[in-house]
Amino acid sequence: MQGCRVNSSKASFSIASIVAIVAALVSFQVGAILGLLLAAIAFVCGLVGLLLAMAPRTRGGILSISAVILSFIGVIAAVVKAIMWFF
Repeated sequence: MQGCRVNSSKASFSIASIVAIVAALVSFQVGAILGLLLAAIAFVCGLVGLLLAMAPRTRGGILSISAVILSFIGVIAAVVKAIMWFF
């Protein structure tokens, strides 16, 4: 059993999951149009992050799911901000 080596590398977060969560959180801090754009970016990057998280060396599945959920909330917040801006 001396020849058996297990190649264990540390799993890391994907760039897509990090971009998704940052875009989702920032979408709450900006105006309606930019917030909607950032929420859309968070949604797309969150889905890409979920796909990448299926690889054994990539983490970030829960982070991506959180980003997708926050992007939906961000869209609602952006719509409410736009309605408040008009009235």
